Amino acid sequence: MKINNKDKPQDKNSARERIEEKKYSLDYPKLGLKCGIEIHQQIDSNKLFCSCSSGLREEAPDYTITRRLRSVIGETGEIDIAALHEHKKEKKYIYEGYNDSTCLVETDEEPPHNINKDALYVGLQVALLMKAKIVDKIQVMRKAVVDGSNTSGFQRTSLIAMNGVIDTSFGKVGIPSISLEEDSSRPITQDSASVTYRLDRLGIPLVEIATDPAITHPDQVREVAEFIGMVLRSTGKVKRGLGTIRQDVNVSIAEGRRVEIKGAQDLKMLRTLVEYEALRQKNLVEIKNELLKRIKQMRELTNEKVNVSEIFQNVESNIIKNALKDKKGVVLVLKLPKFAGLIAKEVQPGRRLATEFSDRAKVIAGVGGIFHSDELPKYGIEQEYVNRIRELLNCKEQDGFVLVADTPKKSELALDAVFERAMQALNGIPGEVRRANEDGTTTYMRPMPGAARLYPETDAVPIIPDVSDIKLPELLAEKSERFEDKHKLGHDLAVAITKSSKHELFERFIERFENLKPAYIAETLLTAEKQVKKQFNKDVVLNDADFEELFIYLNTGKIAKEAALDILSKTAEKPIQDIIVEYELMSDSELEKEVKQIVSENKGQPFNVIIGKVMSQLRGKADGKKIVECVKKLANV
Repeated sequence: MKINNKDKPQDKNSARERIEEKKYSLDYPKLGLKCGIEIHQQIDSNKLFCSCSSGLREEAPDYTITRRLRSVIGETGEIDIAALHEHKKEKKYIYEGYNDSTCLVETDEEPPHNINKDALYVGLQVALLMKAKIVDKIQVMRKAVVDGSNTSGFQRTSLIAMNGVIDTSFGKVGIPSISLEEDSSRPITQDSASVTYRLDRLGIPLVEIATDPAITHPDQVREVAEFIGMVLRSTGKVKRGLGTIRQDVNVSIAEGRRVEIKGAQDLKMLRTLVEYEALRQKNLVEIKNELLKRIKQMRELTNEKVNVSEIFQNVESNIIKNALKDKKGVVLVLKLPKFAGLIAKEVQPGRRLATEFSDRAKVIAGVGGIFHSDELPKYGIEQEYVNRIRELLNCKEQDGFVLVADTPKKSELALDAVFERAMQALNGIPGEVRRANEDGTTTYMRPMPGAARLYPETDAVPIIPDVSDIKLPELLAEKSERFEDKHKLGHDLAVAITKSSKHELFERFIERFENLKPAYIAETLLTAEKQVKKQFNKDVVLNDADFEELFIYLNTGKIAKEAALDILSKTAEKPIQDIIVEYELMSDSELEKEVKQIVSENKGQPFNVIIGKVMSQLRGKADGKKIVECVKKLANV
């Protein structure tokens, strides 16, 4: 069921704008805020259990495979609740592969090969940088995942180190585990019946770093994430760019429960995610307390669905009309005693308890949404229909209801999901996995997984790790300080070049090109493409060889700095070697000859006019100071 524009009025402000209008002041110590982070970073190597490339591809796949997955009993003898939740969706999974870069390991037709040594080396480097203790034996485990993102129905993961620690301005934060695991398949398209994945991402090595729940403030979350990200980039062996690093945040308050927020890719949003989850749990606790005041006996809440299709035969709501006509569906309603006024209570900016009901119905039943009594009459449902439903259900003043229109099966499942979430409201906060939204709010994904999802990988040989040959890199934070102190870069420039992918190139160039100031080299590497765009309105992509050729000529004084951007602006048209020779500086005698000619042609003109004409013709062909001196000499100024 999809809500169209006609049924639901358009909000003039975006979700982000609505949030910016509201400021929340939360007392985090009083709330008992506790957070932990899990960071998953792709390693820049071949895949973890085969030799396939880890590059992502955009061309059409060579073949597809269609499968269905089911949940299985784990090592504890139980089926994991999250795996069972996914299994119940009965979805079909389609996998796209390539003949030259997808092997039988990815399609789960062949056992895993030996673990990638380069990826393991990077994982051990990170563990040592985090002051963690390397485990005596690395055992690959299977982690049940039944959302189709792994063809096998599980993810391979290996604990490589424990008990690390990092220092923050708020205090120490422990790192209980560092693991090496394989990334999942990449989702391409999905609908209520199927998901299409691409196998190019499946098997890319990930280093997973998990903190303990010692983070007590949203600002500390970002500080921890920034430090871990800095350590990972210090290895020089991790992938860069959108989607290569993912942060999952675990949040709880004293009266709440642990909620895992997945997919936080924007570091800037981490603080907001934690703040809004703390706010959500605080508001859900308030709803629970109010419900417990109102509800005397638990049996007041019953999962009794009533078919009210007959009432809505002549309704104006397009959603209901389409459900009854096109889907041959039904309209079902569930009474929620004592919930009146609470269903519409805001729990996060722009999201209410009703949104939590709707999220469950969408995920579990595949419906487009729900209607509830706190928002009606609205969306083509007039007051007379509300009155008839309330009369039919024998609703009192504090009673509410939820209504859904879809196929009989989906409608039943949707209200089952709503009833389960309503029952959980009496206990406060359900432990669950939620997806991070762009505006900092979150959406329900699935129940929190348990220990029943892990069991040993029988096809992988355990590894005895050897760290005797592991060389630790200089941390980027230390490198930035060195650039600032030794090479006299300003603080902001030192930080910027260190964070960029060009910091190694910068170090090579400052050693090689002694006649150029390090600050000039850094500024050029960081800003040349933007400056060309701004000055010449041209888009250029400069590689290491382009910068190297430019600095060779600048270092030997063969070209003027004023000509650098002009030269780089033409690299999209031809190689820089063919461009740069045209900008070689004139000899002193050639300069004097050219200036003499221009001065002769402009006798009697003011000095500023003459210098302007000389500069316009000779800029980039001679040093600016030399040009001015030569004009003064020949113009007798």
